[in-house]
Amino acid sequence: MGYSAVRSWGVVRWGIVAVGARMPVAAAPLALVFLVRERPGGYVLGAVLAAAYVVGEIIGAPLLGMRIRAERARTEMAVGLGIGGLAFVGLGVLHDAHPVALGACAFVAGAAPAAAPGAFRTLLTSIVPEAAVAQALAVESMLTFTIWAVAPAAVTGLALGVSPALPPLLAGLLMTGSVAGLWMLPAGWRADADDRGGESMARILARAWPLFVTGAASLSMLALAELVLPALLEQRGIDIGWAGPLLVALAVGSAVGSFVYGLRRWPGRLRTQSMVLMFGVSGCLALVAVLPGVAWLFAALAAAGVLQAGVMLTRNLSLRDALPPSALAAGYSVMYAAVGAGYAASGSLAGGLLSVVSPSTAILAGVGLGVVLTLVGVAGEVKPVVVRDADADTGADVGAGSVRGDVAEGSAVGRRRDP
Repeated sequence: MGYSAVRSWGVVRWGIVAVGARMPVAAAPLALVFLVRERPGGYVLGAVLAAAYVVGEIIGAPLLGMRIRAERARTEMAVGLGIGGLAFVGLGVLHDAHPVALGACAFVAGAAPAAAPGAFRTLLTSIVPEAAVAQALAVESMLTFTIWAVAPAAVTGLALGVSPALPPLLAGLLMTGSVAGLWMLPAGWRADADDRGGESMARILARAWPLFVTGAASLSMLALAELVLPALLEQRGIDIGWAGPLLVALAVGSAVGSFVYGLRRWPGRLRTQSMVLMFGVSGCLALVAVLPGVAWLFAALAAAGVLQAGVMLTRNLSLRDALPPSALAAGYSVMYAAVGAGYAASGSLAGGLLSVVSPSTAILAGVGLGVVLTLVGVAGEVKPVVVRDADADTGADVGAGSVRGDVAEGSAVGRRRDP
């Protein structure tokens, strides 16, 4: 199908608003470090503030995401983004305040708008034809990776060239500006709470745990490589200044991968695609740990980015297949929290490993952990579903994954198979 079905003014308007809401998220960790770096112990305080921000995201995304309702999504998104924008402005205005006050602002800036990414994704898929959902998610992925490639450079230039307080102030203005932009978009999406069959949201999302595990594993491996990359370059005797261009290559590779994935329908079940792509990412990162030259590192990281984009898209498509429409926004929010938790865990793992092993060994250890989590997640997606004989029991069908026979292969989420 290509991208013809998503070329619409509705998608363009969505993209404009999404940039305003997501650019501050991409800029926040580095902006917080620059905000306080000139204080005594500034880098340590900056790391603590960045951690408070990430913890806010991890807590806020599932808690607020499960409360979003389709019929009032715009209002709830506006409240969260508005409070988050004010918290960013507070960080810029109160940059000389006590660390506790800055930590509280950072936490609120992360938590308040944390449900918005899941709601934005659900809103995007609701304004395109059903057959174009994969292309819409690919467009979202390209936009996200572009933002993450631009934001760090913009933060560095503004903080060093103008003022450390400017990046959080601009982030707050962008986020509050996106609130006004929400009224260019539909008020919500169609979803019927009855499609949950009377089950609680928490129970429905709990069944999707394999998808959240593999989603967290995918980014945790890349995060470990990013965080260890400067130390790895020093180990190889390579100028540490190459770290920035190498990470740009990773982001560009991810954007290219998103575009390529959305061009066509790929063979195989979604979970099979995800597993193959995850193993490909693992292989690329293992090469990063052992290859000696900058050119090889560029190639390996760019390839990892291409494959990583496919992993993210297959996980989001699998989640869409596994959950009823009324639970999609909450599911995307929990996935967002799981990925954030994976990134935070990778940071802690990197710090611990680098104190006892070489950077290359630390990356290989992270790859090994990622492979184990991938296998756990894939195994959790497949379990036997017992199907009762139709002649012996005239009750309702057991679910969308039913096939004739005594045992059918089904997904652990939603009791249905991948398409």
